[in-house]
Amino acid sequence: MSFNNNKNEKMPGVIQGNPLNGLCEKVCLHCRKVFDACMRQTTEEDVQVTLTGQTPADPVLPLTFVSGRNTSSQGTIEGLTVDPLDDRPCFARVRGTVTIPMEIVYTDANGTTGVGEGTIGVPIDIVLGVPEPSIIPYEVVAVVGFVSPQGTYVDGSTFSITACITIIVKTETEVELLVPSYGYCYIPPCQEFTQDVCTGFFELPLYP
Repeated sequence: MSFNNNKNEKMPGVIQGNPLNGLCEKVCLHCRKVFDACMRQTTEEDVQVTLTGQTPADPVLPLTFVSGRNTSSQGTIEGLTVDPLDDRPCFARVRGTVTIPMEIVYTDANGTTGVGEGTIGVPIDIVLGVPEPSIIPYEVVAVVGFVSPQGTYVDGSTFSITACITIIVKTETEVELLVPSYGYCYIPPCQEFTQDVCTGFFELPLYP
């Protein structure tokens, strides 16, 4: 079994009945609180990417593009500046360049499949909500997604690609958050996968 196919009342899921039933304590959780977030999705044409760390090394040129995607969902914001807006309390202008780690799969002139790493830099200039000043400062972080459905070989280890990009920028802080609790979760035993050909037959009722 698992959380998704178990109906025990000590399991996460949709609340049935009065949500106050079963509340038993207030719990202090150590977590990251998101104060604001926004998502940007763009399609960029003719993005130049130069690969490093190619595997296998020294592919036979020319190369043929196969596909590209991000290697991590965590982006890096370089040159970050946060300027509070005088006319909008608890809001700021956030600028910088989000660097997305990615890899490109290709084949070389001999038909050997290879992989190389690279990065894409996407400028941002947005408005985000920010918390009030505090001892523990907030952070601006980026969650990223990237795929490249097509590209062409330029020269050396450089490709020109079409990039489908998703960037979520968030202001968040590590906090101790007090929340109501129903107590600890019940962890059910795992349901073992089986391909027993008789399983479906044995589960049938004896009589219709």
